[in-house]
Amino acid sequence: MKLVCLPHAGGSAGFYLPLSELLGPGIEVLAIQYPGRQDRWHEPLVEDIGTLADRITAALRPWTGGPLALFGHSMGAVLGFEVARRLQDGPAGPPPVLFASGRRAPSRTRNERVHLLGDDDLVAEIEALQGTAPGALADPELRELVLPGVRADYRAVETYRCPPGVTVDVPVTVLVGDSDPRVSVAEAEAWSEHTTAGSSVQVFPGGHFYLAEAWAEIAGRIRRDLAVAPAAAPGPTG
Repeated sequence: MKLVCLPHAGGSAGFYLPLSELLGPGIEVLAIQYPGRQDRWHEPLVEDIGTLADRITAALRPWTGGPLALFGHSMGAVLGFEVARRLQDGPAGPPPVLFASGRRAPSRTRNERVHLLGDDDLVAEIEALQGTAPGALADPELRELVLPGVRADYRAVETYRCPPGVTVDVPVTVLVGDSDPRVSVAEAEAWSEHTTAGSSVQVFPGGHFYLAEAWAEIAGRIRRDLAVAPAAAPGPTG
């Protein structure tokens, strides 16, 4: 079983290292690295969810011989939905589960304009969500490296619009923090409108990045939903 993990706006593949360590070896994590950051910093940024979803789906083709579950946090949940739409019509069929974390349902849009903020206000927005340590982006050189990718991601997700009535034939497990300032529980529950295969919602203590304190519980939920038992501890030797 493979789990494709899609990061949040400004995030990188390394965000999912704790989850990969908890799930292995029973579930292999394939973490997506978006263009324009870390080892792909030299590649042009992508500012459109549909284009990103097309490219990710194409990159996953070598792994479509078996089931590919999807896990996306925040912007990654929207991407997961769009990748699921594309995969379900391919040779591998629908993904077994889409885990949508920290994001309201695709049809619940807001008039958000974070991508148009100046650098200081953009940094303040990032720090308010507690995904970055306070002061981490105070260094001008670090800002120059990081902020273009963050801004491109925000532009992609804030300009995304889900076509009316679009659903996936994929069970959706929705995960959300109970004090997330960007997603209400009601908005999370609305994911049920976008699947013909059923949905469930699990609420965790915490804000937008509740995951930092909940990786072990999240890994357990993933195993249950994918019906993959945890690896047995090594037995005695000698």
